[in-house]
Amino acid sequence: MKRLQKFRQLYRDTIFSRLFGLAMAAVILSHVATFILLFVFLGDHRPPPRPNAHLLHHSPHDFLHSPYLGFTLSMLLQLFLLALAAWLGSRSLARPMQKLAAAASTLGDHHEPTPIPETGPEEARQSAIVFNQMQKRLHLQMEERARFLAAVSHDLRTPLTRMKLRTEQLDQQEGAEKLLQDIEEMRLMLDATLDYLRGSEEQMQLLDMTSLIAAIVDNMQDEGKAVSMLGQARPILAMSNELRRCISNLLENAVFYGKSAQISLADSDTELQITVTDEGPGIPEKDLEKVFAPFFRLAASRSKNTGGVGLGLSIAREVARRHQGSLILRNNPAVPGLIAELRLPRT
Repeated sequence: MKRLQKFRQLYRDTIFSRLFGLAMAAVILSHVATFILLFVFLGDHRPPPRPNAHLLHHSPHDFLHSPYLGFTLSMLLQLFLLALAAWLGSRSLARPMQKLAAAASTLGDHHEPTPIPETGPEEARQSAIVFNQMQKRLHLQMEERARFLAAVSHDLRTPLTRMKLRTEQLDQQEGAEKLLQDIEEMRLMLDATLDYLRGSEEQMQLLDMTSLIAAIVDNMQDEGKAVSMLGQARPILAMSNELRRCISNLLENAVFYGKSAQISLADSDTELQITVTDEGPGIPEKDLEKVFAPFFRLAASRSKNTGGVGLGLSIAREVARRHQGSLILRNNPAVPGLIAELRLPRT
C-alpha cells in the first residue's frame, strides 16, 4: 500500500503524462520494430556467393532481400504507430471535453442537473468537479429565485388590498395612519427584496474576522443588547460587507427571540466555523429548513412588530453560499435555545 501511494505521488495522471507516455510508447515500439526488420532483411542468412557471381545478371527478386525494403517498411510502420498513438491520445483527451461542452449547452435549464462523469486526466477531473459544483449551485439559486419571486407576489397582495380598502377612510385620522403603516411595510419589503435580488459585486479580500465580529458585538452592546463573543480566528478571504450583514442578521434574530446571544469562533486549517447561540424557544424540527425561505415566519412571530420582513435568514444563507460555505440551524440539545452554524471554507 505504501509503495502504491509513493508511486501515485511520483506519477500523476495528467494530460502531459498521458501524451508523454503515448509518445514514448510509439517511439519505443517503432524502434523495436525497425530493429527487427533490419535484422531480418539485412541479416545475411543466404549461402556464400558462387565464384564470378558478380558477373551474372541480378534477378529482379533481389529487391525483396535488399535493405531498401526493410527501411521502407520500417518507416511506414513508424508512421502508422505514431498516427495510431496520436489518434488514441486525441480521442482520450477530447472525450471529457466533449462531455463538458455537451453539459454546458444545457446549463441553466430548469430540469434537474445531471452531473458529468469525473473521469479522465487530473485536469479533466478537476474541470468536471468544478462544473458539477457550479451547475448545482446555479440550480439551487434558480430555485431560490423562483420561490422568492412567488413569495414576493403573494405577500405584496396583502398590504395592497388593505391600502385599497383604507382609501375609503382617508377622512378619518386612524385610517390615514394605518395607510402610512402599510406603505412603510411595503417600502421595507421592497427594499429588502431588491437587496436580496441585486446581490453583491464586492470583491474577496483578506478579512480579519475577529475584528469584524468584535465591532459588530460592540455596536450591539452599545445599543443595550446582551451579546458576547468567544474565540479568535485568523484572517480569511471574504467579502466584508456581505459577512457583516450575514452575522448581524444572525445576532439580531438570536437577540430578538432569545433575549441574548453568544457568538463563538472555531478556526482550523480548512474552515472557519462561526456559531451563534441563543436561549430562546427554538424552532420546531419540521421548520428548521422552512425558515430559510423568503418571507417565511413562524406562526408565533407573524406580527408587524417583529422588526423585519422575513428575509434575514434567507439573506444570511445566500451570503454563506456566495462564500462557498454553509449555514444550518439546529436546536440546542442541552438547554432550550437555537444554534446557528456558519461554516466558511479556507480554500
